[in-house]
Amino acid sequence: MKKKLVIVFVGISLFLISWNLGDVKFDDPNKDKLLIEIVKYVLDKGHYQSKDVNDELSEKIFNSYLDLIDSQKKYFLNSDIKEFKKYKLKLDDQWLSYDLTFFSLTFERLIQRMNEVETFIPTLFTKPFNFELNEDINVDFKNISYPKNNKERIDRWRKQLKYTALDIYDIKISEQKLSFKNNKELKLKSNSELLKESTDLVKKNINQVFDLMNDLEKKDWFSTYINSFVTQFDPHTYYFQPEAKDRFDMSISGKFDGIGARLSKKDGGIEIVDIILGGPVWRDKKIQIGDEIIKVGQANQTPVDVIGMRLEDAIKLIKGPKGTEVRLTLRKKLDGEIKIVPIIRDEVLLEETYAKSTVIKKDNKTFGLISLPKFYVDFDNYKEKNCAADVKKEILKLKKEGIEGLVLDLRNNGGGALQTVVEMTGLFIEKGPIVQVKSTGNKKQILFDKDPSLVWDGPLVVLVNQMSASASEILAAALQDYGRAIIIGSTQSFGKGTVQNIVDLNRFLSNSQFDLGALKITTDKFYRISGGSVQIEGVKSDIIIPNSYSFLEIGESDEKNPLSWDKIDPAPYDLWDGYFNFKDVVSNSKNRINENPLASLINENAKWISAKRDLKSFSLNYNSFKKTQNIDKNYISKFDKIKDYKNDLMFELLASEKESLQSSNELLDRRKKWHSSLNSDFYLNESINVLSSLKLKNIEVKKILAKID
Repeated sequence: MKKKLVIVFVGISLFLISWNLGDVKFDDPNKDKLLIEIVKYVLDKGHYQSKDVNDELSEKIFNSYLDLIDSQKKYFLNSDIKEFKKYKLKLDDQWLSYDLTFFSLTFERLIQRMNEVETFIPTLFTKPFNFELNEDINVDFKNISYPKNNKERIDRWRKQLKYTALDIYDIKISEQKLSFKNNKELKLKSNSELLKESTDLVKKNINQVFDLMNDLEKKDWFSTYINSFVTQFDPHTYYFQPEAKDRFDMSISGKFDGIGARLSKKDGGIEIVDIILGGPVWRDKKIQIGDEIIKVGQANQTPVDVIGMRLEDAIKLIKGPKGTEVRLTLRKKLDGEIKIVPIIRDEVLLEETYAKSTVIKKDNKTFGLISLPKFYVDFDNYKEKNCAADVKKEILKLKKEGIEGLVLDLRNNGGGALQTVVEMTGLFIEKGPIVQVKSTGNKKQILFDKDPSLVWDGPLVVLVNQMSASASEILAAALQDYGRAIIIGSTQSFGKGTVQNIVDLNRFLSNSQFDLGALKITTDKFYRISGGSVQIEGVKSDIIIPNSYSFLEIGESDEKNPLSWDKIDPAPYDLWDGYFNFKDVVSNSKNRINENPLASLINENAKWISAKRDLKSFSLNYNSFKKTQNIDKNYISKFDKIKDYKNDLMFELLASEKESLQSSNELLDRRKKWHSSLNSDFYLNESINVLSSLKLKNIEVKKILAKID
């Protein structure tokens, strides 16, 4: 079917850039000015919507940049901002002339202020925090002013550290009470001892924060400066440094070549904080979480000391091509032994990225669930790894189990590789248009599924929430417009109706002395086959079920500088007229939810969460803190029923995966944990109720014919 469709979709997305941007070369020796010049050129030629570079834009850039580098107003002083403000309406001119004066000034001042803060931080721990004082902390960072002087800045930091210590102190008191309840022989620590432990932990954490901040180089801050410009075009246009581009590629493909461990900087060293199932480290069993990497060597080469090294630089040494060897010198967590462990790098698959399925049993009926966390694709080998092909495989496996209905779970799926959407939608419908795409210059294309075959023609439910975005919305919108699936979830999905492309900025260089990274740029806007954009409005669910985030500002409309909603002419398409009782099922489900006390409780909880999030002032007096906490605890106890909810669904492993999962305790345990979470899923339970009620016309016709016979 659909290789041609993939090529068409990529062609639409890349046509503008490859046609307009391929024959210009830049060779300015100043890397920073060169980067601005190329980024400006790509935006001018390639962005979906042009934007005037003027004083209004300059002011937005000014505010955005300061918010990015000092969002909590803890470093700069009010005098700094007054000095910076003389550039407030000049950044447009500096952008056009590649002038770095404002960046240089703010960068040098920021480093100065950060050093000042790091110098006075130890003085804040010379005396124990006094939790008996009646004072508050204001966290309304948007509206508070910058500190007038260093004294006010010191006090702002003191309150922030005190608030963190207060929270830890309360946790330690609660933990000790619980431990004593279970063991009356336990020697209790005094409040002063617990306070010291809490303070020491805060001190350790803030030192680690400054270690990470000190690892940042000028190029890191400059990329932030660049992004204060490019995000004015829309929230999804973004500049990637070379390392960030590698991470983005990994997130899209769900795989990388390496050792299969997640790393973090701790106390100057590199700590193993997670081991990825199936990777080389997991297979070798020689490295444990908590082990510290001291040196990294390539095969028989002299190892490099990574103590004090930037995490990004250490990762570069550890990662490498499949089949190559890396030798890690470790300090073992258990006994402190120094040990050299050789590892052969291999392809590491991020299992949490990929589609997975399970069998669901209810009332002697069998259903299937496919969870798709992301629309992933391996651009270098599309046939081998893409989410559309994987979903097809899961459907075929579920069909062998005799399922009578299917749930496709797109909750929290933020999108990904859009070229897979046409192919995946085609698994559920006969041939027809899937999505309309409009590019710069109002060029419109309609992407079709031309394969009349169906992989799944039974009852279908699609689960979405506020974080279902982009590719998820294209799929949900198409299936909704055709009347093919019932969409269940939040009031609407995220509302991201734009398409981005990655432009390698190095293609414009006359030489290869720099690696400039890449620009993710919005090049297209997509529309439903019914004509409306999902931009801002999202996909509205057929059946709305409240969730904990129903009243929080989550969505495209809450982003800065989103493109506007609009509509175009609909594409010609025929409704999928396969359901016998579509409207009745939707109506009955709505009535069930309206009458369900749990749904009402979830809605009330969502309002409470929203109200708590709006609070901007908190007491630093322990008694007041505890009083508020107890009031909250007593109130939220009414929501325990939400946590305690269990549906009556039974989950089973697919026959095709039982052997592979049961051969690995870790993989089997992960699957059991997934099933356990699904047992607490109210939304999935209603999806199964809907599938149980949906009747297909062809089934009803067969029943009628059987009676006649």
